[in-house]
Amino acid sequence: MRLLKVATCNLNQWAMDFDCNINNIKESIAKAKEAGAVIRLGPELEITGYGCEDHFLELDTVTHAWECLKELLVGDWTDGLLCSFGMPVIKGSERYNCQILCMNRKIIMIRPKMWLANDGNYRELRWFTAWKQKDQLVEFQLPGDVSKAVSQESVPFGYGYIQFLDTAVAAEVCEELFTPSPPHAELALNGVEVFLNASGSHHQLRKLDIRLRAFIGATHTRGGVYIYSNHQGCDGGRLYYDGCASVVVNGDLVAQGSQFSLNDVEVVIAQIDLEAVASLRGSISSFQEQASCKTRVPSVKAPYNLCQSFNLKMCLSGPLKIKYHSPEEEIAFGPACWLWDYLRRSGASGFLLPLSGGADSSSVAAIVGCMCQLVVKDIANGDQEVKADAIRIGQYTDGQYPTDSREFAKRIFYTVFMGSENSSEATKSRAKVLADEIGAWHLNISIDGVISALLTLFQTVTGKRPQYKIDGGSNAENLGLQNIQARIRMVLAFMFASLLPWVHNKPGFYLVLGSSNVDEGLRGYLTKYDCSSADINPIGSISKQDLRSFLRWAATHLGYSSLADIEAAPPTAELEPIRSNYSQLDEVDMGMTYEELSIYGRLRKIFRCGPMSMFKNLCYRWGAKLTPQEVAEKVKHFFKYYSINRHKMTTLTPSYHAESYSPEDNRFDLRQFLYNVRWPYQFRKIDELVKELDGDRVHLGESSDLGDAPHGGGMGVVAAGSGNPNVGL
Repeated sequence: MRLLKVATCNLNQWAMDFDCNINNIKESIAKAKEAGAVIRLGPELEITGYGCEDHFLELDTVTHAWECLKELLVGDWTDGLLCSFGMPVIKGSERYNCQILCMNRKIIMIRPKMWLANDGNYRELRWFTAWKQKDQLVEFQLPGDVSKAVSQESVPFGYGYIQFLDTAVAAEVCEELFTPSPPHAELALNGVEVFLNASGSHHQLRKLDIRLRAFIGATHTRGGVYIYSNHQGCDGGRLYYDGCASVVVNGDLVAQGSQFSLNDVEVVIAQIDLEAVASLRGSISSFQEQASCKTRVPSVKAPYNLCQSFNLKMCLSGPLKIKYHSPEEEIAFGPACWLWDYLRRSGASGFLLPLSGGADSSSVAAIVGCMCQLVVKDIANGDQEVKADAIRIGQYTDGQYPTDSREFAKRIFYTVFMGSENSSEATKSRAKVLADEIGAWHLNISIDGVISALLTLFQTVTGKRPQYKIDGGSNAENLGLQNIQARIRMVLAFMFASLLPWVHNKPGFYLVLGSSNVDEGLRGYLTKYDCSSADINPIGSISKQDLRSFLRWAATHLGYSSLADIEAAPPTAELEPIRSNYSQLDEVDMGMTYEELSIYGRLRKIFRCGPMSMFKNLCYRWGAKLTPQEVAEKVKHFFKYYSINRHKMTTLTPSYHAESYSPEDNRFDLRQFLYNVRWPYQFRKIDELVKELDGDRVHLGESSDLGDAPHGGGMGVVAAGSGNPNVGL
């Protein structure tokens, strides 16, 4: 037997905070050594933090990374332990995203990333060059101070693997695993048994299964040990890196770390018999045949043994059942951990949330409540780092610390119901009950006086006073009156967030939380600079349908029972007067349902459909119930209001990224914000096609909407996928 003990980790790094990052790295190494591991894998770019973005263009960032690596090499951190460290490296004129493989105070080789992540949230080609020389390793001249410290002038640099005396180990960096021709396939044929994947992979609802299936697939038919490490936490931006450090052997998961956690360092250990890899490969005829005519990959020899012989004191890791969270749990725990990182690292003293009693703001309140529960739970489990942060933020003295989530929420969470003459007693009551369940410090205030003062000022200047549409006013008057209420709430929210700590003799400031969802952003169903404008928004990339499911789950699992009533209430902005024959409803205002919005969003972003392509696909999806003319009107209505309101996305509050059809303009969904909102050419083409289709009659049978009709029927991949929340991962 060749017994191998390996360690991988989830690290909560912080972009550009080198002290934080190297301390976490050292702690992970100490835990790996304590467990007896001989391999320690850390996440991609762990020394600098993954999210440095344009800071990678600064020479200081690369210089400081080398300084930190030197600190790790001159100490005993790599003694007897193969360590893979992630950092940027400049070779010649090019900057590379590299894994530095070190052992016994020496650099064995530097492995630059060959295939860079450059879509969705990722822009690696902006900062790094892809390594393209696969046929040889070249020499890399170490920086002078590093060279002197480790007594090495140069080290091998490039694509290759390390041949130890008893096994072969290679790096495969993040995105490379997901390419059409991943390196591990070729490396396996060259005898590599252990693959080290350092990653910087963000959380997205329902995404984890895609990632784990990739690890399993990498070793299921060709054998091998696949070790995966990831960041975990908010490292300074919109993304939450969701950990889940794992070890897979021959297609079986044998170790899995947490997906969501407040811990800064989590080390996952696995104990493996490499003979299982050799045995599987030897039993697969096609593997043997392909290995006999393989393309040779360069290697570096390392004169060390990593394995032990048969030893009953070393128990082997067996197959595990994969641990998945439900989407509702992901919405609870992911944004909660993201909020905690933002709170403790921003220097703020807490959060303030305008709580309307509706589904969106109530979801945010529940997530903050979940955060408080996680903090208290981790403190009870002995996490000293979380305890120290909670004592500082909550202003505990005399040895006290949080032991009750409601008491902790009272110290760090303000909620404010800002009612007007258009607000109902039902929403006011729901907000108060939910705040009490969570433990928040709650205020009920009326904004009518402020609104009246503004309208009086307007009347004094113009001689006119606007009226609501229901009272005889125009559309412009009606919209203007709604926007005044919405924007005043934003101004008041920031005023209370900055001054309430002073009122209560607390230091610092409170972060204002936003609560607009991804569908409202896509449609533009929000007022620019209203309560959607905040410091951060934990639900800005989550759909209304997912939020409603979350509310039903949280009513039971988080203990906030009032959320059930909130979820059951019809969504309303409460910006127009309530009359016996009229009550404002979101879906009526928008001219589309939230379910339809999700479908439009997936077709527009995930399936890259313009107006014509969307119309054609929805003719299949809705063709059993709607005529082509009706489908055309819906598509044109969506694109009209999407383009009218696209400018609002340029000022959208930084939001937790969770959904693949997010319209977030700053990083993810890069499009113009000034459109010809009539879409004259595209809409004309749709009208021509409607005319050809005899557009005033239903064309398809009922079975077409099911997506599984026999004999080649159904709606096709794109139309079917438009209703599937799992697409686009």
